[in-house]
Amino acid sequence: MIELKNISKSFGDKLVLNDISIVFERGKTNLIIGESGSGKTVLLKSVVGLFQIDKGDIIYGDVLFTKLNTIEKREIRKEIGMLFQGGALFDSANVEENVMFPLSMFTELTFEEKRDRVNFCLQRVNLENANTLFPSELSGGMKKRVAIARAIALNPKYLFCDEPNSGLDPKTSIVIDNLIKEITEEFDITTLVNTHDMNSVMEIGDKVIFIHNGTKAWEGTKDDILLTNHDDLNDFIFASPMSQRLRKLLRN
Repeated sequence: MIELKNISKSFGDKLVLNDISIVFERGKTNLIIGESGSGKTVLLKSVVGLFQIDKGDIIYGDVLFTKLNTIEKREIRKEIGMLFQGGALFDSANVEENVMFPLSMFTELTFEEKRDRVNFCLQRVNLENANTLFPSELSGGMKKRVAIARAIALNPKYLFCDEPNSGLDPKTSIVIDNLIKEITEEFDITTLVNTHDMNSVMEIGDKVIFIHNGTKAWEGTKDDILLTNHDDLNDFIFASPMSQRLRKLLRN
């Protein structure tokens, strides 16, 4: 579990996050949605510690993250897996080397132990025997699966995903969504997903948080979201003409 208590963040005179309190639940996919510029990316980066918040508390389990020093925060970060928007694979390294990177950085395992862990993670994302391939030889979906394998290499308690379906076709996006949800439940991870993809929300949104103008404007489940009367959320969800027709059907 990760808990935010009344956190705020400004850049100069611009207030980007305003008094936000959220509990991200363990073993569930917690999705953060909102328009571009709403503050959701700043929220995700603040939770992981890439931005220093101005006030409030961030709590990992029973550890007050915001009060830790740099060395203490590093220990928490060992328990965090990151899935970046573009995958962020090292182009000059093959699949095995990419997945092994956090193991080499944060553990004292032998090479054989690290390779065993790499093979387990690749098997879990259905990429057995892809060890020697380079990113240039992979499809977009395969790159994301390698990135997921790397994110879970350290057996994290927490998984952060920034726009995991960016650049993927709808069919591949569903594969990635399902994989994130399966891994979350299988390993009992607290997963945060920053997304604007409503298909992802409806597929895997155990808990959905809507950020609007830097505030937490709404939270609920994927089952709640289509029947909400929240005007700003409805404007975000049903922005396109096709979505507006869907809304009318659901209301009738």
